[in-house]
Amino acid sequence: MSDNAAGTTGIADVTDTARYALDALTKAGAGKAACRTYRRRKDEFNVEAEGFTLLRTVFSDRLSLTAIKDGRKGETVVNGFDRDTVDAAVAECMALAAVAEPDEAHDVAGKGENKHFARGIGEPDMDALFSRTKELTETLAGEYPGIKVNGIITEFNGGACAYVNSRGAAFTEETGFYEFENWFSAVAGGKSSSFNSCYAALSSLDRPFIDLDMHRTLLAESVRSLDARVLEGKFVGKIIVTPACRDMIWQTILGCFLSDAPLIEGTSLWKDALGTAVADPRLTFGTSPLNRLFARGERVTDDGFESRDLSFIKNGVLESFALSLYGANKTGKKPAANTAFENIEVAAGYVPLAEIIAGVERGILVNRFSGAAPGPSGDVSGIAKNSFLIEGGRVTDPLKETMISFNLPEALRSISGISSERACDGVTLLPWCCFDGITISGK
Repeated sequence: MSDNAAGTTGIADVTDTARYALDALTKAGAGKAACRTYRRRKDEFNVEAEGFTLLRTVFSDRLSLTAIKDGRKGETVVNGFDRDTVDAAVAECMALAAVAEPDEAHDVAGKGENKHFARGIGEPDMDALFSRTKELTETLAGEYPGIKVNGIITEFNGGACAYVNSRGAAFTEETGFYEFENWFSAVAGGKSSSFNSCYAALSSLDRPFIDLDMHRTLLAESVRSLDARVLEGKFVGKIIVTPACRDMIWQTILGCFLSDAPLIEGTSLWKDALGTAVADPRLTFGTSPLNRLFARGERVTDDGFESRDLSFIKNGVLESFALSLYGANKTGKKPAANTAFENIEVAAGYVPLAEIIAGVERGILVNRFSGAAPGPSGDVSGIAKNSFLIEGGRVTDPLKETMISFNLPEALRSISGISSERACDGVTLLPWCCFDGITISGK
């Protein structure tokens, strides 16, 4: 994927509409204002158990407005670029600002170097997308007869975007990429496994969908899970969190300790921890929207800044928070260099996954997790799904849903291995990570 690649048409319309709306907000009395416009195109194939069920192309327009007057902020989103729709949206946005509570932390991005980003694949190759989709259905039928396809979606997403604000910031962007998702379970002899899925955002169709990172592994594990057993008893051991389970650790760190709410409210355990060790020194964790492996890499933040790569934790030391401009103004800290919650990257370790598994006397391999949002202390509790028992350094039996609980700050200090292998889905780039001191509860 290249930032110099041709994009999808529509840049003139989104730019003109954004500037018209900004001018209208200013004339209506907004002291500060920002406008973001999107024109999207989606070409989509759907597959269910009986075969192809849908082919469609969808176009959509979206306009997002922000107005700040006397510290009061109004926001409005509408679908449409015609002048009547825009004028009505401007009036609504100003009306919402008039009744909002004043807060001097509301602001818009300052002007930096204004840029146009043209990246992606240009126009889609729908024949190739159909061929790859058909190829996958044939491979699943031939190599994985025990897999039930609950739904496959393959699509091209392209579009144009413009951002402008009253402080002179202006960005335009053209994008185009493919997306793939396979939702599946295994069924045989009256038994069925828990559902699972494989997702990827792609800048090309060079690889068969079956060969996308972790796809074959997750399919094979679903078939094995038909014979899942209930874990007996309770023990403290290790868990290996796979790249498929990105929400349990990495997104929880962001939501619980690094983002606006916990830092504004003062509940984050790390609110005063910048520059100190918060994790095992092997851990480097951040967001990397400029990574060329990410087909869906952000270029402009939600606040209207140019996106940059950012490390939150580097060699175990806390380097940055994930604050928005508003959060930074409220706390007196620096805003993050990107919007933070999507393009997550964890640096690879130096130990092969097989060696990490060999070092686990008793624990589980976790592909999916379901649990409530943790409290301020970082106590995590929930159900490990699509998981496997590890005994004596070997992955053995598939497990029925098993409870796990741990304290996240303690777990980050008790990392016992990070794999040299990583998996990329075009949005995240993650290794397998092993945590010690986890309470694992069965029947």
